[in-house]
Amino acid sequence: MAIGSAHMARAPRIRLGMVGGGRGAFIGAVHRIASRIDDHYELVAGAFSSDPDRAAASAADLGIGRSYAGFAEMAMREARRPDGIEAVAIVTPNHLHAPVAMQFLKRGIHVICDKPLTATLPEAKKLAKAAMASGVIFGLTHNYTGYPMVRQAKAMVDAGDLGDIRLVQVEYAQDWLAEPISNKQADWRTDPAQSGLGGATGDIGTHAFNLANFVSGQVPHSLAADLQAFVQGRRVDDNAHVLLRYPSGARGMLWCSQIASGYENALRLRVFGTKAGIEWAQEDPNYLWVTPFGKPRYRITRSGAGAGEAAARVSRVPAGHPEGYLEGFANIYAEVARAIIARREGVALDPAVNFPGLKEGVEGVAFVDACVRSSKRNATWVELNL
Repeated sequence: MAIGSAHMARAPRIRLGMVGGGRGAFIGAVHRIASRIDDHYELVAGAFSSDPDRAAASAADLGIGRSYAGFAEMAMREARRPDGIEAVAIVTPNHLHAPVAMQFLKRGIHVICDKPLTATLPEAKKLAKAAMASGVIFGLTHNYTGYPMVRQAKAMVDAGDLGDIRLVQVEYAQDWLAEPISNKQADWRTDPAQSGLGGATGDIGTHAFNLANFVSGQVPHSLAADLQAFVQGRRVDDNAHVLLRYPSGARGMLWCSQIASGYENALRLRVFGTKAGIEWAQEDPNYLWVTPFGKPRYRITRSGAGAGEAAARVSRVPAGHPEGYLEGFANIYAEVARAIIARREGVALDPAVNFPGLKEGVEGVAFVDACVRSSKRNATWVELNL
């Protein structure tokens, strides 16, 4: 028996806990919505804030009876309960990802962690080693890999439709940090003590890097990065230009910026091979453009001619109805649920199940680490310490 179809047989909901994501936290609500879209999870416990009063108030807002003042207490007590949580969602600032995850994975509780994996590369490697030793399922919410047409693009690359990959170009442009700003979301993302040494590189650059790796099937071995903090007084980068070299001989370019005036959430990927190219944009997610060599370009939609099983298994609604940000998150949660349920029931996991995990997490933090090292050396080429 295998689990992993788009509409798998109903299993008891996975008892889910959450650390972080209380009142005023944007990403916590996103994770909660994503976990419920396919009805695989039930949120039953949480340590929603480091402030005990805010944690209790947040739990009350959500109707959660088991509220904890700290994540260590939550991990210990939930592990002892016969109805304790089976998985935990970590939606804290980056510097807390590793210490929170450690508390749960050593008790055999599966982890779903927001990206990046950790704030520093030594932490990422230590966490990955501990998680692999514990045997828990560890998912990382690089949600853009959950979009149907991103899955279609990957399937086409894997099938050789593009030929040998030569060029990978990815960009992620926003403008919400174009001026000095102080609020809950901006403050921790621009504080290296909480975000790590990468600003835009850690926040959105890791998304762009992961998307390019996922679709191309390749990970760069070296890069040259020019990082800037254009806003006066900002202690982390808000713009980055990065050149990439791949072991296959392919070359890449990555631009990420949070000071690109007029851009909201412009994530775009282009991959070119010897036979064809593909192009996908997050703000127009239902369409994948294909550019064959010597032939007219054409468009593939989720449910139209040319779309395959890779897109279909993560689609929910009929053609012409956009699937986007929340559904992408939900697809990651659903894929992790399939792995948890297969583990719970002792059955084989459908090989089609695919979600980012520890490997991708370490790669993302190694990317940020290499960008910072390169930029400090006047954009010299450096190797990724994977």
